[in-house]
Amino acid sequence: MSESSTRLSVFKTYKLYVGGKFPRSESGRVYEVTDSKGKWLANAPLSSRKDARDAVVAARKAFGGWSGATAYNRGQILYRIAEMLEGRREQFVREVGEAEGLSKSKAAAVVDAAIDRWVWYAGWTDKIGQIVGGANPVAGPFFNLSTPEPTGVVTVVAPQDSSFLGLVCVIAPVIATGNTAVVIASEKAPLPALSLGEVLATSDLPGGVVNILSGNAAEVGPHLASHQDVNAIDLAGADTALAKELEIAAADNLKRVLRPQPVDDWSADPGTSRMTAFLETKTVWHPTGSLGSGGSSY
Repeated sequence: MSESSTRLSVFKTYKLYVGGKFPRSESGRVYEVTDSKGKWLANAPLSSRKDARDAVVAARKAFGGWSGATAYNRGQILYRIAEMLEGRREQFVREVGEAEGLSKSKAAAVVDAAIDRWVWYAGWTDKIGQIVGGANPVAGPFFNLSTPEPTGVVTVVAPQDSSFLGLVCVIAPVIATGNTAVVIASEKAPLPALSLGEVLATSDLPGGVVNILSGNAAEVGPHLASHQDVNAIDLAGADTALAKELEIAAADNLKRVLRPQPVDDWSADPGTSRMTAFLETKTVWHPTGSLGSGGSSY
């Protein structure tokens, strides 16, 4: 090959991430994704109702194994995701910069914050139970213990403007507590989310724990909000009109709903509210019994 010859461009084909695999949209549709200046970046899959239903099936199938894993094991897997992201840092810096119109240094700060956020939630997996659970004082010879349990399958409407850091901030707390997720990525900037699916697939995260759809949240969201096998929904990236529509649809099977909350800085300390939003509390009563002839008890 002569020095003057040039290589053909190898364009990346972005796909959905469902059940640990990378299908194209069932509908065969795609839409153009552009950068902040209107330059074409890629074609992203335009998810359909069937894609959403497939994602829920995958999330439900994965729920038993993921929620049944030890909290320590979930923490190890979340930390492994951070390791994998660190290894692909330059790719995400480029994609986030193009998606959000950021300089390389600002995009690098966003990616670093996202990696750190995975590590932060990895540390919380085996500690959140101590914050929201415990022994309750009762009048009588009983142990009364409250323990948190995951809600189930959670639909997440990802933030529209923070395509990567905001995305991580809404996915990580859902799965850190043992839930599984069906995520609708930012419509205008879905590429970092779809690339995150590649990272999740090559980490130790079981297939189906996180499922990532791209496309129009107003088209796919109502089907997920009304789906009888979805237990909760995070409306972080929904506008006022869409949030109202999805909240009404979610009432059909009494889903937990986390309403949109304005976030000025996704890199700020998030606290524990997004983890506790998708936890149920199980309270168990157990008789202590008596000791000896004196009738004393534990």
